[in-house]
Amino acid sequence: MNRLLAIDTAQTTCAAAVLVRSDGDSMLYRRSAVIGRGHAEVLLGMIGDVMAEAGCAFSDLSRIAVTNGPGSFTGLRVGLSVARGFALVMNTPVAGISTLDAIAREQRKPAGGHPLLVALTAREDEVYAALYGADGQVLEAPHVARLADLAAGLPDACRLAGSAAPALASAAGLPGDVVLTASAEADIGTIAWLGTEAPADAPQPVPLYLRPADAKPQTRGRIERI
Repeated sequence: MNRLLAIDTAQTTCAAAVLVRSDGDSMLYRRSAVIGRGHAEVLLGMIGDVMAEAGCAFSDLSRIAVTNGPGSFTGLRVGLSVARGFALVMNTPVAGISTLDAIAREQRKPAGGHPLLVALTAREDEVYAALYGADGQVLEAPHVARLADLAAGLPDACRLAGSAAPALASAAGLPGDVVLTASAEADIGTIAWLGTEAPADAPQPVPLYLRPADAKPQTRGRIERI
């Protein structure tokens, strides 16, 4: 029996799930709440609840999956810290799952064989984006781009998904039906299943920030080192 713990704190939702797989059967136990901020105050209790419902001890886990971005700087640090902490204590593999990959997985079938661009709102006129082929392969890795530049270079018959998708369709002069979803988040169940597909030797997940933090280090009053 395989048991995987999935964690998502990349956006405004805090979510945790336990996926239990045995002899071809599977069961997903889940908790999810849109909280905006404050993931650190909610996540551990949510994990405890879903682990208890699944009848699963931490020592039973065969893998942990956690979203690694792009998303909130603070939220990503919370989820990744908890996942890596559990993995270290229990000697359990942990896999990082991109929010862009998860949305692309959910929208692959609705895309109907067309290229799929997943775009999330970043700051000002910037978006986080990645382009996927009909079979889910990554054609353009996650990157930051100006919305206008992205709109000008969309592949033919491209479908759009993510929070920046409506604005991108408008900027490109495309009809609204090319937008498959305007959500910035994927379902925690999708993240769990992607975690089962991650390589056994996947490296430790790190935040997929794609752009520097807005906060700047304080310089006033600092004593220069010699």
